[in-house]
Amino acid sequence: MAVNLDKEAYYRRIKRLYSNWKKGEDEFGKVDAIVVSVGVDEEIVYAKSTAIQTWLFGYELTDTIMVFCDTKIIFLASKKKVDFLKQVAITKGNENANGVPPITLLTREKNESNKANFDRMIEAIRGSRDGKTVGVFSKDKFPGEYMKSWNDTITAEGLEKVDISTVVAYTMAVKEDGELGLMKKAAAITSEVYSKFFKERVMEIVDADEKVRHSKLAESVEKAIEEKKYLGGADPSTVEMCYPPIIQSGGNYSLKFSVVSDKNHMHFGAITCAMGIRYKSYCSNLVRTLMVDPPQEMQDNYNFLLQVEEELLKELKHGVKISDAYNTVLDYVKKEKSDLVSKLTKNLGFAMGIEFREGSLVLNAKNQYKLKKGMVFSISLGFADLINKDGKKEEQKKYALFIGDTIQINEEEAATILTPVKKKIKNVGIFLKNDDEDDEEEDGDDAEELLGKGARSAALLADRTRNEMTAEEKRRAHQKELANHLNEEAKRRLTEQKGEQQIQKARKSNVSYKNVSQMPREKDIREMKIFIDKKYETVVMPVFGIATPFHIATIKNISMSVEGDYTYLRINFYVPGSSLGRQEGNIFPNPDATFVKEITYRASNLKAPGDTSVPSTNLQNAFRIIKEVQKRYKTREAEEKEKEGIVKQDSLVINLNRSNPKLKDLYIRPNIAQKRMQGSLEAHTNGFRFTSVRGDKVDILYNNIKHAIFQPCDGEMIIVLHFHLKNAIMFGKRRHTDVQFYTEVGEITTDLGKHQHMHDRDDLYAEQMEREMRHKLKSAFKNFIEKVETLTKEELEFEVPFRDLGPPPPSPPFVVTLDEVELVHFERVQFHLKNFDVVIVYKDYNKKVTMINAVPVNSLDPIKEWLNSCDIKYTEGVQSLNWTKIMKTIVDDPEGFFEQGGWSFLDPESEGSGAEEDSESEMEDETFNPSADEEEEEEEDSDEDYSSETEDSDYSASLGSEEESGKDWDELEEEARKADRESHYEDEDTSNSRKRKVRTPAPPSKKKRRS
Repeated sequence: MAVNLDKEAYYRRIKRLYSNWKKGEDEFGKVDAIVVSVGVDEEIVYAKSTAIQTWLFGYELTDTIMVFCDTKIIFLASKKKVDFLKQVAITKGNENANGVPPITLLTREKNESNKANFDRMIEAIRGSRDGKTVGVFSKDKFPGEYMKSWNDTITAEGLEKVDISTVVAYTMAVKEDGELGLMKKAAAITSEVYSKFFKERVMEIVDADEKVRHSKLAESVEKAIEEKKYLGGADPSTVEMCYPPIIQSGGNYSLKFSVVSDKNHMHFGAITCAMGIRYKSYCSNLVRTLMVDPPQEMQDNYNFLLQVEEELLKELKHGVKISDAYNTVLDYVKKEKSDLVSKLTKNLGFAMGIEFREGSLVLNAKNQYKLKKGMVFSISLGFADLINKDGKKEEQKKYALFIGDTIQINEEEAATILTPVKKKIKNVGIFLKNDDEDDEEEDGDDAEELLGKGARSAALLADRTRNEMTAEEKRRAHQKELANHLNEEAKRRLTEQKGEQQIQKARKSNVSYKNVSQMPREKDIREMKIFIDKKYETVVMPVFGIATPFHIATIKNISMSVEGDYTYLRINFYVPGSSLGRQEGNIFPNPDATFVKEITYRASNLKAPGDTSVPSTNLQNAFRIIKEVQKRYKTREAEEKEKEGIVKQDSLVINLNRSNPKLKDLYIRPNIAQKRMQGSLEAHTNGFRFTSVRGDKVDILYNNIKHAIFQPCDGEMIIVLHFHLKNAIMFGKRRHTDVQFYTEVGEITTDLGKHQHMHDRDDLYAEQMEREMRHKLKSAFKNFIEKVETLTKEELEFEVPFRDLGPPPPSPPFVVTLDEVELVHFERVQFHLKNFDVVIVYKDYNKKVTMINAVPVNSLDPIKEWLNSCDIKYTEGVQSLNWTKIMKTIVDDPEGFFEQGGWSFLDPESEGSGAEEDSESEMEDETFNPSADEEEEEEEDSDEDYSSETEDSDYSASLGSEEESGKDWDELEEEARKADRESHYEDEDTSNSRKRKVRTPAPPSKKKRRS
């Protein structure tokens, strides 16, 4: 046989079996030998006899009898199987085989009674201990003459049979690392099939309103595991279903794993799905309930079920009695929602491994076995026969909620979920906006009954033309509601914050010396030369014969020049009224004092007789040293400014477990040093740690992450994890609120000089390798994210960008939290411009507004629609506003601002003051003024534009009011006819009076509008 057997695993496990047998606990103490006989039965999927074979050898061996005696082991099998078992029977030179009883291999004779072999095995049983009792798996009964003759032989010998199923199950229940790896892989495949196939398929069915039977949907799930794309790279031949998927809905629910999916059509209500996938003989299980438009009571019950599962996970720890864990959860349900106790499933799960369900390790009130680290359970809990008060049809009245996961028992921590499929209400709820459609259908049916088909069509047509609102009108109506709410909410918020405003602190002046004793006693000072005190960062200068200290912070700049025989050193100081830059710190504590603006010193370049050096040497040295001290001071000040407002973070709690979620070969952005460096990102107990190859460390705590974003490498050359932080952190001598970790996919650059051909083998191979690399990286990042979300109990959730809304975030990244946005204003919105600007105003009015420039005008409507769906107020205007002044006005007098209408001044439809109308007309002139470059003209305010302000404002205001009157087509047509008649008379009058009167020029904006 060419199949290899894992000898090390066999030796480890047979030693564990014999060790537990020798302890003599429970049924193990009653048996003298153990007999495991396996026949052939295609219908038996799970049996203890085949499970122990798989556990020991990795394969099922049919028509094989195993006898475990006190001092030896006997296997009776066919010739091929004997050849396979020789790998463990020959123990010469293998240290791990020490302590393992020797193996005797007997070859089964076909078409014979095998009496001689049976006698040898009975003799061995008689010689083992007392030789009276044998341990068997009493539930395993295989058909066939071979098995019957063996069982008859045991009975004829008068050997007593003892069922050891429970104690062997307890021995096998604690999984080794290799077994845990297989079960984790099985759980991951189950999660993939559920997420990528089943959930997507259900959403398609609901979206298309298809009629699909439960049994057909279950069959499609079974077929899906034949496709590699759902198996996470596993070989399809190693994957099989633990049981046929169970899909239930429409009031008929049985929260067990022994039922099958019925042939009823899927009902769009509570849809329960249970599926388990077996990978290399190891099982996993997953149960979820999808809900279509769930009422609030159903949502509340579901959220409570999630809480019950959390409680159960906390209780399932090493050393805890199964019954105690069950009773604790039951008490929790009684305390919180006692009416649901009777609805709760009778057991909360069972141990799982090679066998799907271990009947002796069920989570119920009677089980006295203790949990051990390394055990794997399938927990499944639900509420059955719940009543839906909103249900009208029969299938809507009753529903059930059912959830379950594959979990691993830990030492002290809560159990770990191995199937990290999200199950919060937002992940399993399918919300359809079909209330209006239902109402329309009901109204339509009533109209048909009352009026007949023809009358119904006319009635509906009239209703649509007169009463139905367009999408734009609905958006405007919603925006109007948001405007009222916005002003009220902002006024309330500012009123509460009144008096809490912090007064801007004046920075302490930099004092050179606190007293005269600190002044240096240097020779240069006594000789009235310029001296630089590096310790106190002070320049001591002679002023009117007195050594006067000036701190380096007071010096604005210095310059040195040589003119003829003299060198001049000019020193300029900061004074009130001079340009201070944007540094808030340069606020003078006493601005009314007398200040020195500049000082100039002169020294000769000629060396006088007797002098050791040229006099100007001192000025040159002073110039050089002042520059050095000034540079050092500014660098330190910049670093201190960066550190201002930094919130002290908690310390990172390092988890020394080697199985921490970890990503290697990542780059960090912004860079820690000038040159980018690779490193690894590892998740610990309360945060992430990035360690570069140089040893630099950057810690990011979970509780400091505001947004976690995962950008896959679909159509991109990099794959990114982006963290937007609540409070800035320091690294690389700068503060950062956005940190990215990324790795490159494929070649960023392409050699265009290389001759390329579409069928070039090298190119095809490179493309194939890149595709595989993309898939591998995506899988690694997704696995990391799922582990982190499980580790943080989904407190940290990663979001994936909507690519339809726009391009990926730039570098440096730009992140805005929608909850912090007060309103969005669109500037320069005019039909002849190709782009516009977006201004984001925050709820914190002290925060500077954010501007996004040059957004393509074709994005305006999609952005409006999206903002409207997010309940964010937006306004638009033709001109660019001075937002610094606007925000200062609001902060200085919030009450006056809201008394005058608040943010309504931005709304073009609001009833503003005459000044606002004037400004609008002014912008109309400015906008439509002919120019070679319209956008450049828009940015500049010319005198010609303002000169036309008074003559155009009245016309512009009246024109705006006519456009906004909202008259219907009939009225507008009647007005047009009147206007035509009047213009006919006016033309006659004008031609007659042309000789007598000077013609009044038409308003320029009218000409421009009609151009």
